[in-house]
Amino acid sequence: MSFATDIKEEIEKQKVWDNNSILTQEEQIKRICVREAFLKSGFINDPNKEYHLEIVFKTKKKCEQIKNILQEYSINARTIKRGNNYILYLKDGEEISNFLALIGANSSVLKFEEIRVIKDTRNNINRLVNCETANINKIITAAVTQIKAIEHLKQINKFNDLPNNLKEIANLRLKNPDSSLEELGKMLKKPIGKSGVNHRLNKIIEIANETKK
Repeated sequence: MSFATDIKEEIEKQKVWDNNSILTQEEQIKRICVREAFLKSGFINDPNKEYHLEIVFKTKKKCEQIKNILQEYSINARTIKRGNNYILYLKDGEEISNFLALIGANSSVLKFEEIRVIKDTRNNINRLVNCETANINKIITAAVTQIKAIEHLKQINKFNDLPNNLKEIANLRLKNPDSSLEELGKMLKKPIGKSGVNHRLNKIIEIANETKK
């Protein structure tokens, strides 16, 4: 089953309208418009290969309408004309992730982010010629585990409940997925050593795991 199919199956299971939502009616309507456009004629490529999401429209007016909605959420889509159709597309990994979050495909966001973290981290680490393969794999595995835990807490709105020292190291890890624990420690407002960083990140993972029980 393709990644695009998984996403569509996930959002098809959602309520069309949620009376208990904290979102305003106007915001819900906008999200429904984007979601329905993607369900009707959207496609996302396998992120393991390349980042590419597109929606096909019959009219320029509808294409521009969805583009404008996305811009309100800082998602900068591009448009092109292909034959008689108008194509809205995204090629940036972060913006595709934000798009999936906007349409409520939360499980797919986590899968996409996991792939993106591994892919981007590998690309960055491969540029470090002097790194040994075993150390690279160790860094990747640890970083992915840490980032998945952080993203999970964000998805369930528990991230802001973390103590400030854990939020600080979590934000640094998200911005620097390929950095070592020692490097992260030096970036803190009050620098700490490798073991201190490791302790904080392990605490975040522990908290995330507790929420899954």
